[in-house]
Amino acid sequence: MSDKKLTQKDWSSWHHKLHKEILSKKILIPKGSNILISVSGGQDSMVLLTLINDLKKLHNWSISVWHGDHQWHKKSSVYALELKSYCEDKNISFYFDQADKENISSEEKAREWRYKKLCERAKTLLKKSQQKHNIYLLTGHTSSDNAETFILNLSRGSNFAGLSNIESKRLLENQIFLIRPILIFSREDTKQICNDMKIPVWEDPTNTDLKLKRNLVRKKIIPALEGIYPGCSERINNFSQKMSNYNSERNDLSELAYLYCKDVKGINRNLLNNMCIEARCTILNKFLKEISAKQCSSKNLTKLATSIYEKNKGQINLQEFLKICLE
Repeated sequence: MSDKKLTQKDWSSWHHKLHKEILSKKILIPKGSNILISVSGGQDSMVLLTLINDLKKLHNWSISVWHGDHQWHKKSSVYALELKSYCEDKNISFYFDQADKENISSEEKAREWRYKKLCERAKTLLKKSQQKHNIYLLTGHTSSDNAETFILNLSRGSNFAGLSNIESKRLLENQIFLIRPILIFSREDTKQICNDMKIPVWEDPTNTDLKLKRNLVRKKIIPALEGIYPGCSERINNFSQKMSNYNSERNDLSELAYLYCKDVKGINRNLLNNMCIEARCTILNKFLKEISAKQCSSKNLTKLATSIYEKNKGQINLQEFLKICLE
């Protein structure tokens, strides 16, 4: 049966691409799922809402919308009301939270606030439904967000995990999954989808504020790179995917190395010391996570690995919370 026979609405190539992605990854958003979509009103989240709403009958999904008002601009409350009206016209349940802008003065704090409120709303919906089913929180991240995140994390000096691509699915809390279905689209794609399907957009004017790091990367740095090396965003995404694969492989291999070095007394220092400093740090990090809730910095891990290599016996005090005995 063709895709067009599956729906009463016009079936675009965009519907087909997302539908194909969901069918190929059956665990991404299972049939019959309870979905809560985070919608800012911008082009990415409105495309997500529109496509998911069009596809919901095919997958027996129940969908709701959550909107967070950061109060970062004068019309934010007006935008929220207009978005609420838009959802009501489409018989979509709408939930809304307004932040104290003094408490979300940075991009990081705003992000933390959004996910906190999303999880709170998800828990409310789970309690209301009185069912054991999971709830899926959907956000409108695209491949363009992935390239921006890579550049930001690279500049900050992130590790392999930070340079990996944005995950399409991860568990946030018990029964609450975060899903990013439209990573298959770029921001140019979502712009075209809005034009093709006449999707209304409530664009936050703060998205042009170059004082915000992501906006600076989006508006200035990536366009400059594209001017020098056309297609670089796609290559960054491809490299980010390779980093994800490499990080997964590295984690699996380090787990095997850890099990190889581990014994009833702790870590066999002779086996450990036969490895390079990076491998020793990785194994020690796994060991410390098992025996202590406190985190050890990469600097202290390197110091510890070096001390174990150089000392034959004695004791190493680590950050006043852990003592390593050498035998």
